[in-house]
Amino acid sequence: MSKNSENKTIMRDPVYHETKQHSDAMFAFNIYPCTIPTDFSFVPLHWHDSMEIIYVKCGTGIVQVDFTTYNAVAGDIFLVQPGHLHGLRNILKEHMEYENIIFDMNFLGSSYVDLCSQKYLLPIINGKIQLPHYIGKNSELYTSVAACLDACDSLGSIHTNGYELGIKGYLMVFLSMLMQSVCYKEKSCADLTVNKNIQKLKTVLSRIDLDYDKKLTINDMADECGYSASHFMRWFKDVTGSGFTNYLIEYRLNKAALALKESDDTILYIAEKNGFDNLSNFNRLFKKKFEMTPSQFRQGGA
Repeated sequence: MSKNSENKTIMRDPVYHETKQHSDAMFAFNIYPCTIPTDFSFVPLHWHDSMEIIYVKCGTGIVQVDFTTYNAVAGDIFLVQPGHLHGLRNILKEHMEYENIIFDMNFLGSSYVDLCSQKYLLPIINGKIQLPHYIGKNSELYTSVAACLDACDSLGSIHTNGYELGIKGYLMVFLSMLMQSVCYKEKSCADLTVNKNIQKLKTVLSRIDLDYDKKLTINDMADECGYSASHFMRWFKDVTGSGFTNYLIEYRLNKAALALKESDDTILYIAEKNGFDNLSNFNRLFKKKFEMTPSQFRQGGA
């Protein structure tokens, strides 16, 4: 695994602050098998209130957690604590199969008044305990933590009597093992700067999600952050790995791709509805990204 950054159909609608419930409230745990780019071309940076584990099973792709970007390979495990930014994208001509493991911390008992909740679970939620974002095969903890996730996967597949207890138990062991590699610490000036940047980026991402179909300028986004236009452009590239204009175009194209699959609206209407005021420009950008025309995409890549 190495740090770095890099970009074929979309089937899910990306949301920056995801609030949908991923499982039954009585058993707030779920595993989604996913493949990039088969299921979607990319997952834009977003956040939610659940814990998420990205467990790479096959292939290679790009995973970003907050402002760190990784070239992910089979076996890599990424942990995303509640409220943290994360996103995925494919590497050209490569695919990545992974499991998306999502659970509510209340599922483990964070709402209870006991020692485990007060000493560990709540501090994990509010960020006072920072668990490692990445656990690779070179980590001393890897074999043990991967075994916990594999056991959850197995129990979730066969649903034997008591499997819910087993999954909850393995997740508690998983967190217990990760606690061995962290320590409590007061937030430093650097930590405060990172948190400030995360909040600013969340503001920008939320604005994109709200107004992506309208005209959005560099000056608009700079005003959201209280930055000059030139500073905003440098900052956005630093924290996302992409220029703002390219990021916005990619987001619009994926929204358009979703509409092509899920509606009978004309291509012209879809282009205009997703922020493109020139059909030929939309067709050119779409073909460059998806390696087929919008019509071919709608027909399933014929």
